[in-house]
Amino acid sequence: MTTDEIATPGKIIAVHLNYRSRAAQRGRTPAAPSYFLKPSSSVAATGGTLERPAGTELLAFEGEIALVIGEPARRVSPDDGWTHVASVTAANDFGLYDLRAADKGSNVRSKGGDGFTPLGPRAIPAAAVDPAGLRVRTWVNGALVQDDTSDTLLFPFGQLIADLSQLMTLETGDVILTGTPAGSSVVVPGDVVEVEVDAPDAPGTPSSGRLVTTITEGTVSFGDFGTKPAVDDLQREEAWGSREAAGLPAAEPGFELTDDLRERLAGVGVATLSVALRKRGYHDIFIEGVSANHDGDRLVGRAKTLRFIPFRPDLFASHGGGFNAQKRAFDTVLPGEVLVVEARGERGTGTVGDVLALRAQVRGAAGIVTDGGVRDFDAVRGFEIPVFSQGAHPSVLGRRHVPWETDVTVACGGAAVQPGDVIVGDGDGVIVIPPALVEEVLAEAETQEREDAWVADQVASGASVDGLFPMNAEWRARYEQAQGRNS
Repeated sequence: MTTDEIATPGKIIAVHLNYRSRAAQRGRTPAAPSYFLKPSSSVAATGGTLERPAGTELLAFEGEIALVIGEPARRVSPDDGWTHVASVTAANDFGLYDLRAADKGSNVRSKGGDGFTPLGPRAIPAAAVDPAGLRVRTWVNGALVQDDTSDTLLFPFGQLIADLSQLMTLETGDVILTGTPAGSSVVVPGDVVEVEVDAPDAPGTPSSGRLVTTITEGTVSFGDFGTKPAVDDLQREEAWGSREAAGLPAAEPGFELTDDLRERLAGVGVATLSVALRKRGYHDIFIEGVSANHDGDRLVGRAKTLRFIPFRPDLFASHGGGFNAQKRAFDTVLPGEVLVVEARGERGTGTVGDVLALRAQVRGAAGIVTDGGVRDFDAVRGFEIPVFSQGAHPSVLGRRHVPWETDVTVACGGAAVQPGDVIVGDGDGVIVIPPALVEEVLAEAETQEREDAWVADQVASGASVDGLFPMNAEWRARYEQAQGRNS
């Protein structure tokens, strides 16, 4: 087909986030696809120009695979979704970050401008390709900047069609923009953007050809009768893909739980750390009522949080099934993180079982802390991963809990826990340390434990604790002298 044979669609539906590479770049992985609409007036053909509106700076390209619907689809299954695709072609889902705030999430103006959806130049018959064997590539001024394949999609084409057709009829000629991979960035007047979709392993290597768009500078400014374009450094960073690409200074380095800090934290007791925290006014940093599933377990890591709410049938029906918040938390925990689960102190049901605990272990999690119960307790105790809980209970979530959300501030065992807080556990229990306090609290705790060890040696040698514990001036002088001899 030529570009003239790709009819103007009745509706254009675009997927927000669908490639694993893009999700990694954005730092979030959706549990289900989400969408927005683009007007048919945004369609443009290859070889055209696209005006960056006067007074704006962040026009970004997004090379995509476009699906053109053939047979209308209404309430079809994911397995049958692809059969309703007539053809695929290249698309460029241009967007203007300067108007994102004005749209409040709808993308009406930021992505709906005239010419913001080039399509073509040729359509590839769907029957000629494997839906998992398509490739999308984008070039800017001849340099390859995007290169990914449809086998890395979070949500395959058939699932998108099935999902959308639950609510609306996808009609002949409708277009679905299936998401962009990593590499999207900003273009400026004079840049030439090219997008191509092909099937490199299919007979004859069918291709859409290069979809070419040249960026020009607009001359008509926005009027005073609507929200005007506006950007900040966060928008610049997202549009360009990084602070460096946006020409912004490097962000201030945040706290890092280094291997050295982990080892040092593992070498001091929770009780000693809690004393140092109390001196600084942090009294409710103890996760009450939990104990380890193995004697002698120690736990050090940064918190990844999961929150349960009380059971309610309608909420469990909407949030309890599928890839729910509980499964997402255990499936995305990073090496060295501690899963901290808010269960409201409800021990009358399980909040983690053997399969999810094993998943966390395989992903390299440093441990699990829940102020609720553990299902399959004996099996979980057989794993290496430390699990601190209120003990065993055979019931599943639907008895007392609804898995609600992840990566939010939670209240676990009476302690406030934020994502990224440092969690330390041993036989005395589990505490929460704000990252900004880790180094000073740790240094004080190490000093205290050296003193305590010396005091214990004196007691073991027959000394009375009177004046020694805590040390009076005389014993302090002896300690300082001993430290000097050992230095």
